Amino acid sequence: MTKLDRLARSLRDAKDIVDELTRREVKLSIGGSIHDPTDPVGRLLFNVLAMVAEFEADLIRARTREGMAVAKAKGRLRGKQPKLSKAQETHLVSVHLAGTHTTVELAELFGVARSTIYRAIKRRHAGDTTV
Repeated sequence: MTKLDRLARSLRDAKDIVDELTRREVKLSIGGSIHDPTDPVGRLLFNVLAMVAEFEADLIRARTREGMAVAKAKGRLRGKQPKLSKAQETHLVSVHLAGTHTTVELAELFGVARSTIYRAIKRRHAGDTTV
């Protein structure tokens, strides 16, 4: 194994893995050095490395959340753009309601997946208050 943070996602997960390795009497090789989880020094080193790896992962998550919050505040975090414009979606639903084309045909005509057709129809029916 090249890096400990590739082994486990959290300190608890790393501890479970070490317990399993100890039970099987397996030694762990990290970055070319051998660590024996039954040896007190090896166990200490492994726990320290696991804590540092978890700390790094937490920092990455915090920075990502912070960056997304800044982007959202600036209006740059909009998510995936819709495949169809509002006018196309309205036309698609009207053609669907006319019953002249199947969903597969509509998907081919508009160049989108069937799931896009289903979502557009569902959105229009959810917004429709006449029953």
